Amino acid sequence: MSALELWAGPECTVNRVGDVWRDQLEETGFAGRLDDIDRIASLGIRRMRLPLLWERCATADAAVYDWRWTDARIERLQVCRMDCVAGLVHHGSGPAGTHLLDPGFAAGLAAYAGAVARRYPQLQAYTPVNEPMTTARFSGLYGAWYPHRRDDRSFVRALLNQLRATVLAMRAIRAVNPAAQLVQTDDLGYTHATTGLQYQADFENHRRWLGFDLLCGRVDRAHPLWRYLRRHGAGEDELFEFVDGPCPPELIGINHYVTSQRFLDDRLDLHPTEVHGGNGRHRYVDVETVRVRGDLLDGVALRLQEAWQRYRRPLALTEAHLGCTREEQLRWLQQTWDAAQSLRNTGVDVRAVTAWAAFGTVDWNTLVTQKRGHYEPGLWDVRGTTPRPTALAHLARQLAQGSAARHPVADGHGWWQRSIRHVHPAFGAPRHLPMRGPPMLIAGARGALGQAFAHLCHLRGLPCRLLSRADLDIADEGAVETLVAHQQPWAFVNAAGFVRVDEAQTQPRQWRENVLGPAALARVCARHGVKLMSFSSDLVFDGTKDAAYVESDGVNPLNAYGEAKAHAERSVLHHDPAALVVRTAAFFGPWDRNNFLTQGLCALAEGQSWPAVADQVVSPTYLRDLVMNSLDLLIDGESGVWHLANQGSASWYELALCAARLCQLDTGLIEPVEGHALGQVALRPRQAALVSERGTVMPTLDDALLRYVTERGADVLPRAEAPVAPASETVDEPVALRRVA
Repeated sequence: MSALELWAGPECTVNRVGDVWRDQLEETGFAGRLDDIDRIASLGIRRMRLPLLWERCATADAAVYDWRWTDARIERLQVCRMDCVAGLVHHGSGPAGTHLLDPGFAAGLAAYAGAVARRYPQLQAYTPVNEPMTTARFSGLYGAWYPHRRDDRSFVRALLNQLRATVLAMRAIRAVNPAAQLVQTDDLGYTHATTGLQYQADFENHRRWLGFDLLCGRVDRAHPLWRYLRRHGAGEDELFEFVDGPCPPELIGINHYVTSQRFLDDRLDLHPTEVHGGNGRHRYVDVETVRVRGDLLDGVALRLQEAWQRYRRPLALTEAHLGCTREEQLRWLQQTWDAAQSLRNTGVDVRAVTAWAAFGTVDWNTLVTQKRGHYEPGLWDVRGTTPRPTALAHLARQLAQGSAARHPVADGHGWWQRSIRHVHPAFGAPRHLPMRGPPMLIAGARGALGQAFAHLCHLRGLPCRLLSRADLDIADEGAVETLVAHQQPWAFVNAAGFVRVDEAQTQPRQWRENVLGPAALARVCARHGVKLMSFSSDLVFDGTKDAAYVESDGVNPLNAYGEAKAHAERSVLHHDPAALVVRTAAFFGPWDRNNFLTQGLCALAEGQSWPAVADQVVSPTYLRDLVMNSLDLLIDGESGVWHLANQGSASWYELALCAARLCQLDTGLIEPVEGHALGQVALRPRQAALVSERGTVMPTLDDALLRYVTERGADVLPRAEAPVAPASETVDEPVALRRVA
């Protein structure tokens, strides 16, 4: 048996919600970047799932197709010596003139498939319709996608139309290329249930096979769902067409996600009312098994094994993706790969694992039903001027090339294996798993930044040790050397430093903590190959620029603190060019009371005035966002200077107004003042807004404020019933936070 292959593919859904069409290839930029194929090939990947989508090639004339985009991609594949599986419909319903319930859908797709085969006779593998079962459920049964039906009859018709389209498409393709192979994909989950709902779980566990069973000619009168199909509109003759003329896949593609395993629970009191549902016979909740019954999780290995035992046909994992923090994405891909390798060792014919969503996804957290711009990176992050390879790309290269090396955080337990997965104590105490892997060292135990790193590392399953000044003087290079040699960390986060800007004007200690300490860390980390991240400030700028500052702008600090930070940046990168230096602004967070917003809002809640500086514009930064995104960049292996601040800018007075309105507090108590009136000694720039030219990875300031108020809760709200807008919505404020370009 040949070695397990790594495939890749871009998220390519073209779907419709009402009259709104969404194209993931456009939204992630793959549609406009021909060299994305070179990027995939550069990892050593020899086959990709390539979207040659009917919706994108169709024109007003049903018999004429626009081949310009596909021509360029097929030619590029040949240059890169990479094979492909050609996908023709991906969670779509065809061009505007047809849909999944249209009797002409199958013939239309077959005509397009034949045209593709004639134009590209070198193509050997096809997926005419991706995930027909899943698409039929979301379009015909759940009403999420067009044509938004919610009944069994529509589900059955949508499924049969897609499968008949698959059969006719393969006939048309094989009329040109008799050796063409069908690679049929679908999400293969599993449903568990409480005792009273086991009948519903049994039905759903039969239903999950329907697409494959029909193509393989297995659905006859003895099939468990024959009566269901007939009762909901399937003709006996059309079902026997699949029996008499089967079109079994040459390779079965299983798409498996952490949410694919479901649990049906009739204990409604354990769940919010908004998720209550039912089947007309019983009321119940359909939730992810991982959230309530971790003991039932059996994972992708069992799904593949079930498919192998049922069909005895070659298998591939055709989508392996997780929208989460970077280490969790690494763990999901690594564990999926390891499961496939383990099954191969037992004789199961697993051919490949596909690193899906190579260039990320947009709004899949809402199943592409709402346009919120929620982006999840994949092998590359496309939020910069050019796609930036993430740690997933590095892992993919290692897997494709057969390397045993892996990222230090990839061996940890994923969130789906840790206790944080449970959402209700009534479901019992989940098994505690110890953290695995080398630690991260974090200097700055007494500061809000260091505490935030420790808190979020624990949440993310990243082993860490938080160091106080008593534990380590970072300016003592010998002490740093001894500690690093003993602890063997994979990374060192310098969250320490002298942060009192006005005192820094006259305090010699600030130079030792802000300059000599980071330099010593850089020298030691460079010698030991430890990844270093250190923090700098917007105060390295003088504020004379009329736009927001980017990483390549020259520094010109106005005060001693800014001068120390600028010197530290140069020193750290001189001694350790692989270090990551994060420039940020003054931050606010949900866990400490000693930040501008929390102190001011608490004062307002008690009826006190709140003086706020109105003559200095900054990019206030939510501490949670700063830490989460800087950890992702650290894991990605990024180096050099990065600007991380929430998108937007405001004076402190404007920020105070917006936060007070969110909390329904009296804005009349907020007093606009100039900086010197509050006793500021050190000069500050009049505007020091930050944006990044390397990638816009931070959320907006509006969104950050909403989440801050929600998380801070009773500490800043005057009464429990004060309404707070959900974080997904935009607040329409009279004083708007500035957008910075």
